[in-house]
Amino acid sequence: MTSAVRLGLLAALGVAIADWLSKYYVLNIINLPARQNIQILPFFDLNMVWNRGVSFGMLQADSVLARWGLIGFTVAITLGVLAWLWRNNDCLNALALGAILGGALGNIHDRLIYGAVADFFDFHLMDAHWYVFNVADAAISIGVALLLIRSFLIPDKSLSRSG
Repeated sequence: MTSAVRLGLLAALGVAIADWLSKYYVLNIINLPARQNIQILPFFDLNMVWNRGVSFGMLQADSVLARWGLIGFTVAITLGVLAWLWRNNDCLNALALGAILGGALGNIHDRLIYGAVADFFDFHLMDAHWYVFNVADAAISIGVALLLIRSFLIPDKSLSRSG
């Protein structure tokens, strides 16, 4: 196992643990499901949303069969990301893939345990709300952004030719 793979797996573990701990705290310690909304700052609330779909609430899995189909689909993507990480030798890619992997594991855990993903971070300005998300969602978004930056802005030296 390369150092990049170890770095990616460590990042995945860190993200998954941070996601699980944040959800445990929000669900069990401050009991957000019963309180529904807690204003933290004028532009930030904790707002309880159970997401039965994928990003931005698309592909709602309202039946048991749809939920298990979504879990299976997410597990397949997670295994693909793990295979990509395993073949990777670049540390930035490994961090990005680890963030995506850890986020996916956090959200799979929610679907298995609760039947839906617990989302609660709600940033807004006046009446303009963005989507409500969690640590796993943020890690997945950051991981994808890092992969895009790596892909478009930082050349891959292994693909360049020496004259």
